[in-house]
Amino acid sequence: MRRFVGALIGVLACTSAAPAGPDDACLVAAHLVQADAAIPRVAAAIKSKTLNVVVAGTGSSMLSGTSGPEAAYPARLEAALREKLPGVSVKVTSLAKPRQTAADMASTFSKVLKEDKPALVVWQTGTVDAMRGVATEGFQSTLEEAVGQLHAGGADLIFVNPQYNPRTDAVIATGPYTEAMRWVALGNSLNLFDRQSIMRQWGELGTFDLLTATKSLDTAAKVHDCIGRLLADLIVQGVAGEPGGAVKIENENETKSESKEKTRQ
Repeated sequence: MRRFVGALIGVLACTSAAPAGPDDACLVAAHLVQADAAIPRVAAAIKSKTLNVVVAGTGSSMLSGTSGPEAAYPARLEAALREKLPGVSVKVTSLAKPRQTAADMASTFSKVLKEDKPALVVWQTGTVDAMRGVATEGFQSTLEEAVGQLHAGGADLIFVNPQYNPRTDAVIATGPYTEAMRWVALGNSLNLFDRQSIMRQWGELGTFDLLTATKSLDTAAKVHDCIGRLLADLIVQGVAGEPGGAVKIENENETKSESKEKTRQ
């Protein structure tokens, strides 16, 4: 086991980096991406050189148009993970469908576990439940039950909370559902990808024009690309076994490389 952890850290040191460069828009919200829990099933899958991920979600996990599936964040997550995990066969399957409640998605998990055999389920939910006025107690119970089912079926779980949309933020009360997701994540030692806070910061700082994103496929694709890449960073952090671990490892690796270069000089 120690030998595997050492080898895995070596892979992460070379590949787990933050987004591409200092001018990358994704970096604006990178500090909001923090792994709070290990994801041991993903680590075991990486050890076996085959990582299957399933994204369960609603319309905000999709993009329209002929190039929509390739530009949406599930596909961008797959591309980012392949880059970060050389030598590992990575497959991300998107099961996103519009207008699904948490209960709708949870009802499919038994089939998903049997057919797709994911080591990780990325579960984006909350908005449709808010729109339909689903009781938050029932919503939270659905999440709790699904956690046990997915873990028993061999899958780690990462929650993705509702997106921030300046057009609908004051109309759709997602706050109680976002809070329920946070509590379930805390109570079950799960990672939560805080998409809402990330997108809110992008909007407030003008990183992306989120009003335009609802009409411009180009802007929407850039937003999805960043979400996919930041999700990959969260996964790598979780595999590293401690909050911020992957970034820390990378920084140590850079420091060692700099030291070697100075020694040569």
